[in-house]
Amino acid sequence: MPDAIDQPIESDVEWRVTPGLTPYPDAFAEMTARAEAVRTGEARELIWLLQHPPLFTAGTSADPAELFNPQGFPVFDAGRGGRYTYHGPGQRVGYLVLDLEKRGRDIRRFVHALEGWMIASLGDLGVEARREPGRIGIWVGQGAAEAKIGAIGVRVRRWVTSHGFSINVEPELSHFSGIVPCGIAEFPVTSLAAIGLANVGDQLDLALQHNFAAFLSALDGGAERA
Repeated sequence: MPDAIDQPIESDVEWRVTPGLTPYPDAFAEMTARAEAVRTGEARELIWLLQHPPLFTAGTSADPAELFNPQGFPVFDAGRGGRYTYHGPGQRVGYLVLDLEKRGRDIRRFVHALEGWMIASLGDLGVEARREPGRIGIWVGQGAAEAKIGAIGVRVRRWVTSHGFSINVEPELSHFSGIVPCGIAEFPVTSLAAIGLANVGDQLDLALQHNFAAFLSALDGGAERA
């Protein structure tokens, strides 16, 4: 995945891509501090793309019965919504620190816009991704091939968002067996590599950038932006 990417057309939002593997505690501390700074008007909003070493995070609805962890990966309390999620090399993680105070105070619209951003970006790679009613995340395939390719877990505190999404580019899929991913046991997890798209990390980042303005427009309710 690239070390840098061109700044999207939105001067109020910092777009950051961190190469390598970022320890989760470091990312969590920086994201939390940035959210507070955004809330007090001391920093710009942030879109942060990165990867983590292998680990599990527990959301506020995590059920200990859904954590098996035979590999002994570290487990972190994330404070976001949702249940257990895996992060690891080959997975694009996106953290969003956005101010919903100025973007409509609508958490449902935020999540819907985020789903749409992921779906559109995967579409740029030729992947037919979709929402599924009653299920969390982004899905591909039909019938026996149906699987989850992207996860969403967010927190909104004082109308500032944190955490965000993950898209499986080419992670070690066996690592997901350490949990019931997002509490959904009936369907497997897949990746872009597993459905025939290898070495597309750079293209995914560019697709996320390409669709960023449309995401903000949907988040802001389609209002014209300066």
